[in-house]
Amino acid sequence: MRIRSVVTASLSVLLLAIGIPVRAAAPPAEFGSDYDDPRTPAPAVAVPHTRHCEVRIVDNQFRNFDPYRSTYTPPAGCQGPWSKVVLRMHGAVKGVQYDRLGHLTIGGVGVFRTSTPEPSADGIEWNVEKDVTSYSPLLRTTQPVVMELGNVVDNTYTGVLDIKVTLDFYTTDRRTPAAKTADEVLPLQDQTRDGADLTGTATLPENTTRVLGEVYVTGSGGGCEEFWDTSAPASTGYSCPDGSPYREVDVSIDGKLAGIALPYPYIYTGGWSNPYEWRPSPAPRAFDIKPVTYDLTPFAGLLADGKPHEFRLHVDGVPAGQSGWFTVPNLHVWTDAHRARTTGALTSYAVSPLAKAEVTGTGSVNLTASRTLKISGYVDTSAGRMHTTVERNLSNVSKHTWDAGESHDALDANWRDTETTISNGRVHRTDLDYGKDGLLTFLPNATIPGGYDVVTDLKIHDTIRTPGLTTTETYDGRASWIYGVPRDQRHATGAQTVRFRATGHGCYDHTLAAVNGVYTKDFYRC
Repeated sequence: MRIRSVVTASLSVLLLAIGIPVRAAAPPAEFGSDYDDPRTPAPAVAVPHTRHCEVRIVDNQFRNFDPYRSTYTPPAGCQGPWSKVVLRMHGAVKGVQYDRLGHLTIGGVGVFRTSTPEPSADGIEWNVEKDVTSYSPLLRTTQPVVMELGNVVDNTYTGVLDIKVTLDFYTTDRRTPAAKTADEVLPLQDQTRDGADLTGTATLPENTTRVLGEVYVTGSGGGCEEFWDTSAPASTGYSCPDGSPYREVDVSIDGKLAGIALPYPYIYTGGWSNPYEWRPSPAPRAFDIKPVTYDLTPFAGLLADGKPHEFRLHVDGVPAGQSGWFTVPNLHVWTDAHRARTTGALTSYAVSPLAKAEVTGTGSVNLTASRTLKISGYVDTSAGRMHTTVERNLSNVSKHTWDAGESHDALDANWRDTETTISNGRVHRTDLDYGKDGLLTFLPNATIPGGYDVVTDLKIHDTIRTPGLTTTETYDGRASWIYGVPRDQRHATGAQTVRFRATGHGCYDHTLAAVNGVYTKDFYRC
């Protein structure tokens, strides 16, 4: 980390502690050989004031596509149960490199997915935190660790990704109880892939009472599915003719559709044809890719028979047989501590067909889509019969326009995904609301033969509402550079403002602003 960053960060902490907003020195006129270490406005993971132990599980320099392997051993000095477990990743890279996608598994269970920032010539460092307490059942025993972070290092792409990952275990005390989690976390077995689809099996405990599914899922791989929300039918003449821009991630159990969800439209740090748009702060979720989740509890009574059951993931909207989607599913399973066997059944089942209206023409796609699911079931437990109803509502509205040659390419899209679970009268609702509104222009430079002026102007919002807590992360940025010239002649400029707000359990409101890669504002409103 550079001295400037250390001094600026230390001064920022001091000023913020006494309530003074931070404004850095005047930024450079354009991007140079360095930019500030990437940060996000999100809060650090809240941890208790108890004794804690750190276990390092990854320490590697990623230069190629070889996975890194190690063994996790539970901390002898902080034996469970734990009140909190936090994953912390530190990364460093310098030179020239693309954004890369990484994934971490422990005991075959996916626990973390991330993308990396594109470096400056002088080098950058960054940190990511994630609450992984929900994986505590997995961490009670020794487990194999695998991290994949494919990279290419040669005479052109010189950036080696230096990555360290630790797990920090926080103990309990009289005022800090053990965290409440599932009793088991399971990966799918015998997995097979067919294009963007994945099929596997799982055998659940015979005393299962509750089941939550999660899937780490991204359109990625460098092809058009990385930019699936701008897909268009071939008849429109668009350069990514992958059909409709609507995507949906479905889960089926033994051939019966059990869950529906909308994927998040991730933008990595080279996205929208403009790496300067994301320097220094990335788009929301880029460093911590969250899984989509499904409450599968209505099926719990059917799954608790000690037999293997087939789980199939299908990305709706992807052309048949086409790859370009990454999917890693897990199951979180609760069991009955006082009964060896539970039973149950589905009591009602209603899944609507996809309602999609799509108006296309030369240079445009207008989409409106929606779908609903409502499934009920029960499980007979030692505490009595537990009734669960899960209702899911999906909607996607998108307007994509471009001109001849795609020199002007605009997208205004919004996604809404709401899941409501009612279990014996208790209601839990998760409401996801996210969208992007942006314009990319790609025009010949007026004075440089073969050069093109690339300009992006983009706004993003990401809101998550759960009982008692609402969080909203926003991004507002504009950047430009000259394509087709040597790096030192790009004359790149950019300005961005990122903000994270949380209300419900107290108040948190943090804003970062940057110009040409240098943070100019860092302040809190509450």
